Amino acid sequence: MCIDAIHRARDKQGADLVVLPEMILCGYPPEDLLLHAGLQRRVSRALETLRAETGDIAVIVGYPEYADGRIYNAACVLSGGERIAEYRKWLLPNYQVFDEKRYFTPGDTPTLFAIGGITFGLTICEDVWEPPPAAAAAEAGAACLIAINGSPYSEGAQQRREQVVRERASAHRLPVMYTNMVGGQDELVFDGGSFVMTGEGDIVGRAAPFVVTDLIVDVQRDGDRAISVEADTIAPLLTREDSIYRALVCGTRDYVRKNGFPGIILGLSGGIDSALTMSIAVDALGADAVHAVMMPYHYTSDMSREDAALQAQRMGVTYDVISIAPMVEATLGQLAPLFAGLEEDTTEENIQSRSRGVLLMALSNKTGRMLLTTGNKSEMAVGYATLYGDMAGGFAPLKDCSKLTEFA
Repeated sequence: MCIDAIHRARDKQGADLVVLPEMILCGYPPEDLLLHAGLQRRVSRALETLRAETGDIAVIVGYPEYADGRIYNAACVLSGGERIAEYRKWLLPNYQVFDEKRYFTPGDTPTLFAIGGITFGLTICEDVWEPPPAAAAAEAGAACLIAINGSPYSEGAQQRREQVVRERASAHRLPVMYTNMVGGQDELVFDGGSFVMTGEGDIVGRAAPFVVTDLIVDVQRDGDRAISVEADTIAPLLTREDSIYRALVCGTRDYVRKNGFPGIILGLSGGIDSALTMSIAVDALGADAVHAVMMPYHYTSDMSREDAALQAQRMGVTYDVISIAPMVEATLGQLAPLFAGLEEDTTEENIQSRSRGVLLMALSNKTGRMLLTTGNKSEMAVGYATLYGDMAGGFAPLKDCSKLTEFA
């Protein structure tokens, strides 16, 4: 991916500089992989490969730097087959999904480098959220700031990023180029949305979110001072509903693909949650990769059966119906001597859900496809989900969406 970006920039776009995101060489967050010697060797080899590819183009790449028995969240600038600058992240976040102080040693020195007569200053992700790193780069003589990021998606994140960067740009009258990672990584989704901002705080370029794309930026100069920045694209901001849905699709797609599954299995009940999960799966992987299974019991209504069949037909997925009645009745028959004299309760209901879980997991094991869980955050929070039943699965697309989340 990095080499492809370098070739596109050099051969097709005539660029002087390629800016790649934070920790692009190993993925973010790398967590305890940082402590394995194998990762260190692979990062070193990857850097050498990129260095050899630079030629007459400069490349900024984020990576874990191992030096003097310490690890730094770092970025280096490669040009002409050499490292011409190094930067170590100052501010290490240790909240929410971040645990950087566990692994990294902070830097404390601004880094400047010149390309095409313009002096650039580097920052990494959290560094732009507080004033000192940007102020130090400006004081050292930077004419334009570059911020490389591994900033995960959350509701309203793009607007917050742009407002924070606007404060830094306006404070120092310096343009800012903000590059963000794209894609799913375990439970996190990185939404991209890289952008370019003038020293007055105006957006002049923004990449489309949730898509790996190139944002071409033209930096005009006067001596070593950047006076204007322009980009080839200003993608619109997404609505709240659209951004949530695209995040779910992106996270599901990358989790399935990066883990090597050929497709997915899901239980289709005819209800809203499983229908939405199926829609996400189809948009993420294509209808051919999705297998939906309806598993009725005596209490399953005709409406549920009809809705599930219609949903599967409209989405174009593989669809099967397997009755769980024989499994439930056989299970209850085996338990009857032990349940004698006891009133029926949620135990019998949970046996239905667990029977469905057994069937779905068997299909998953046999076909190699991953089982998607269809439950949402509200159900999980209040315990309205059956352990080893409808909670079974390898990935839950709706796990962070409440029952009240609306999609346009």
